[in-house]
Amino acid sequence: MEVWPATLAYTHDDLLIEPRERESISMDANATPLLALFEKKMRLEVPLFQRQYVWNCEQQWEPLWEDISRKFTEWLEGRKDAPVHFLGAIVLDQKQTPSTHVEKRHVIDGQQRLTTLQILLAAFRDFCREQGCEELAKEFEGYTLNKGMMGDPDVDRFKVWPTQLDRPLFRDVMHLLSREAIEAKYPLRRQKWARKYDPRPRIVEAYLFFSDQIRDFFLGNGEDAPLMADQPLDARIEETLQALKNALHVVAIDLERDDDAQVIFETLNARGEPLLPADLLRNYIFLRAARQGEPQEELYETYWRKFDDDFWREEVRQGRLIRPRSDLFMQHFLSSRQMVDIPVKHLYVEYRFWIERKRPFDTVAEELAALSRQGDDFRRIIEPQADDVIFDLATFLESFDVRTAYPLLLFLLEGKLSGHDWKEVAAILESYLLRRTVLGWSTKAYNRIFLNVAKSLHKAGPTPENLRATLSGLSGESSAWPSDEDLFSAWQTRQMYHDLNNAKLVHVLRRLNDTYLTSKNEKITIDCPLTVEHILPQDWIEHWALPGGEVGLELDELYDAEPDNARAVATHRRNAALQTVGNLTILTQQLNSAVSNSGWLVKKPQLLQGSLLPLNIQLHEHDTWDENAIAARGKELFERAIKIWPAPGT
Repeated sequence: MEVWPATLAYTHDDLLIEPRERESISMDANATPLLALFEKKMRLEVPLFQRQYVWNCEQQWEPLWEDISRKFTEWLEGRKDAPVHFLGAIVLDQKQTPSTHVEKRHVIDGQQRLTTLQILLAAFRDFCREQGCEELAKEFEGYTLNKGMMGDPDVDRFKVWPTQLDRPLFRDVMHLLSREAIEAKYPLRRQKWARKYDPRPRIVEAYLFFSDQIRDFFLGNGEDAPLMADQPLDARIEETLQALKNALHVVAIDLERDDDAQVIFETLNARGEPLLPADLLRNYIFLRAARQGEPQEELYETYWRKFDDDFWREEVRQGRLIRPRSDLFMQHFLSSRQMVDIPVKHLYVEYRFWIERKRPFDTVAEELAALSRQGDDFRRIIEPQADDVIFDLATFLESFDVRTAYPLLLFLLEGKLSGHDWKEVAAILESYLLRRTVLGWSTKAYNRIFLNVAKSLHKAGPTPENLRATLSGLSGESSAWPSDEDLFSAWQTRQMYHDLNNAKLVHVLRRLNDTYLTSKNEKITIDCPLTVEHILPQDWIEHWALPGGEVGLELDELYDAEPDNARAVATHRRNAALQTVGNLTILTQQLNSAVSNSGWLVKKPQLLQGSLLPLNIQLHEHDTWDENAIAARGKELFERAIKIWPAPGT
């Protein structure tokens, strides 16, 4: 195991502290294994003036679990020489408060992280107990509760003691000892008329989140088997416990006895301009070039200068992160080379580890040439040109927000595929991804899927045939390529307008529109934005009678209607068809609301008059437009869709 001290950045609940910023702060900082924090008979107490627990799923719990589960995966797969991961910083006050048997320390910074880690360990404890792994449950419990003599057992038994408002909830999570008991004490509730349940208390939600993640990791999610499923459960848990003990560290910062805790806290919150990973990597690469006697200036001018352009420092969104393009390129480049997922926040450590352990290049010049070449490839992907062979695929991936495929594309671009092969690759990937999108299947595993595909193609060869075979062999809802039967069911019934954004719907409808073009049609170039229009409008009740001639029911009337009420049944049926593909089209110019909501006899000529798209010209043959017409059009469009986006194995 090796730690890279020069790369260490100390993080706390609200900031990033670069190493250079710590030089003026008087403190003793030590890298400490995560569980070592909780081994001593000690209570880490959050002062009353600290804020209550505020971490949430998207911004903190999910990233934390991604970091931890990544280390679990490395250890289960035998990659124990990977760099240690730092989960952040904890600042503790050295001024100890006398107590009878349990040492007490004040938490100056890091209380959110400490509380969350205790909740995670409690979820692990309860999972082990539920699965009959009692010895492991006791092991985890030892990191959440103090043992032995205590002056005030009700308080001293806790390794972490949060601020006042959080104590009752925290006590329950630590004491109830099972997920079932916690859910019974904090059941889901919702207000009358409300569609969604009220959220549970934040600490309870955190416990349930980690409980779900632990269960999915070790037992699978119903569709996919867990990692190393052939190994006994207790052996897998024991291995991940070792990862918690050895591969996950925190930075424990102890204030000196005479330090003013408030001054230190304010200093930690004074943020400087952080170095980008690309800045750190540039320094690292060119320092190595100098040490190896390679011409720094010549290498910089030839290969690196372009990465210092403003283009590469511009921040863009990827998932929930907003990062400079240079960071994202280096992340995807490194992932494509190692064929493992590389979180962008670990980029510098992972890159240095790769270079110094794997030695993939003989010289720095060779390394920079690869970076320069693939930097050009990455720019082709994110700024595609209409005459580029990858244009259609790149614009599709952008519209569907599937940037997790970029490492695979970088790998394929190194393979020098022909123009014909690229068209095949684009058709295969688009069919795989679009079908999954229509069904609403999860995108969470896409990182793993595309890296595994790259591994497979690295062995078998980067050809369209091998790509199709690899994707066709995937199974389970998290990774399978949906069949025609699965697609048809979702195509006819899913509320596509609600579930897909405008860019995705426009792409689908525009591709369908193109299927109506023949060699006899004059080619139409559309430069203006397209908008999605409901043929039968969303506000339909006033001008669109039900099939029996009755007026549809408003929402409040539906709520009070009897289940077998004929008008209610007909209204539900129409509303179910309203947002499906069969009732959607695209327009070059949006209709005004008066026309859009008018009856079919008024709206139809306006649709035809205002659009030259073949997709809309087909509506001319419909004298009426209702749920039956919607279903028929949906089926007709589906027959075209399966030719554009063919099923796996075809």
